[in-house]
Amino acid sequence: MAGNRLTVAALQAPFGPNIDTNIRTVADLVRAAAADGAQVILPPELFQGPYFCKTQEEHWFETAFPALEHPCVTALQPLAAELGVAIPVSIFEKDGPSYYNSLVMVDADGAALGVYRKSHIPDGPGYQEKYYFRPGDTGFKVWPTRFGRIGVGICWDQWFPEAARAMAMMGADVLMYPTAIGSEPHDDSLDTAARWRRAMQGHAVSNVIPVIAANRIGDEDGQVFYGTSFIADHSGAIVADLDRETTGHISAEFDLDFLNRHRAAWGFFRDRRPEFYR
Repeated sequence: MAGNRLTVAALQAPFGPNIDTNIRTVADLVRAAAADGAQVILPPELFQGPYFCKTQEEHWFETAFPALEHPCVTALQPLAAELGVAIPVSIFEKDGPSYYNSLVMVDADGAALGVYRKSHIPDGPGYQEKYYFRPGDTGFKVWPTRFGRIGVGICWDQWFPEAARAMAMMGADVLMYPTAIGSEPHDDSLDTAARWRRAMQGHAVSNVIPVIAANRIGDEDGQVFYGTSFIADHSGAIVADLDRETTGHISAEFDLDFLNRHRAAWGFFRDRRPEFYR
């Protein structure tokens, strides 16, 4: 990272039932992003297979693994080391009798820096995650990667300003959100893509911090994931994005020294009044 600059990337792709194929898809996109200079590369949520949480079917529990033994993690660790990039890897985690929607941060030497378990678990038509996942018990995480301090929430976490503020207060340089979101089975007229973006753009503005969101695409038995993965800068402006159908990556470079000065100058953290936040 020359001159304390950080280049981030988001990946977007469809995923099917074969985990090996899905891992190859992500690996190919990671290679392409790394070739463009990306240092921290974000795949979408639960890329190991289809987004299974649209229904409640017990056979999906068989697809969970202990975090550090998960095939997505063990496959991407050597790739991260080979390319010298950090990869937040979203997984379905089994920990004894407990199951979580989790993320393992893999650093640029291939080492796993630890596990974050999704804090906010949705439950609604097409997104019935409470059947599968316990609420996370790790608290929010900010990872000291080789390239900078990376805060990562998972999908539904992205709607909560408290999560973004907590990670910013923990010293995050950027915020990342792996996602699986698309059509709403109960209301064909509801398209949340624009408000999905606006919520995270607000996090960028209020914390003076870049935000990176990676979503999947494709029609999975009638549930259509709308992509529109994006990178917003510290002002909330979209500096790179993808459409609803393209498989690929986007990237952007940020000056971390500038962001630290600018964040201090805005005073959002200086002027907090936590004694009134009840």
